[in-house]
Amino acid sequence: MSTDRDDRDLWEEPTDGPRAVKLLQGYVWHPKDQDLELDVALTGEVAPRIHLLVDEMPRAPFTFFDDGTPSDSQVIYQLTLFAKVEPGEDPGKLLVEVAPAVEARLEATPKSVGWQLMEDLRDIG
Repeated sequence: MSTDRDDRDLWEEPTDGPRAVKLLQGYVWHPKDQDLELDVALTGEVAPRIHLLVDEMPRAPFTFFDDGTPSDSQVIYQLTLFAKVEPGEDPGKLLVEVAPAVEARLEATPKSVGWQLMEDLRDIG
């Protein structure tokens, strides 16, 4: 049976306008005994049409960190970097352009703050 047919046009919506795309997804954390509000400190516009969202989570989606630290000893936030991408614009190129600004924000936090980020170039919605 041949499957030479391309049915993507049956389930893909037209992309003739801007679309929201995740660029990065991950976590940022700090010890519970520190009075930090990373959701307030880090959230905001990184560049025109590119925004960083940081939301405190009720608990981590894992029990321990790689070094054995129990996750319940930390305040965990979910971090999402997203962009409004114009038709024909490459989200990967946008990520390369704004990565230094995101890194600078994270590096400006206290030494006790940790993070793990992963590239996630998917449409939102």
